[in-house]
Amino acid sequence: QVQLVESGGGQVQPGESLRLSCVVSGDTSGFNLDDIGFGWVRQAPGKEREGVLCNNDGLTYYQPSVRGRFSMSRDNVKNVVYLQMNNLEPEDSGVYYCATDLRRSCSAWPINYRHWGQGTQVAVSS
Repeated sequence: QVQLVESGGGQVQPGESLRLSCVVSGDTSGFNLDDIGFGWVRQAPGKEREGVLCNNDGLTYYQPSVRGRFSMSRDNVKNVVYLQMNNLEPEDSGVYYCATDLRRSCSAWPINYRHWGQGTQVAVSS
């Protein structure tokens, strides 16, 4: 079993940046973080969940509205996956979830992951 814990959310003004972190723990002995597809999913109030970004093996899937502003990175030593969000817009507000299905692909894109974190809240407003 794998546990995902997000942090780094908060309230910011339009145009500002945030970096979300997702700590991966549990039964990770069988894989390297770089080998696994991880995704970020968000859910705005009253709306359904939508895939934000998924990355694996050099291939990245983007929600069109975040292309050029959001990016993912990983720290294999710390077992952390990051979501860097720049030039934030009010439409980016919502709860952000880290997710994976522990496969060497983004086949779960956009939201069909087996493992989810509890989410971290992002609010963008002036």
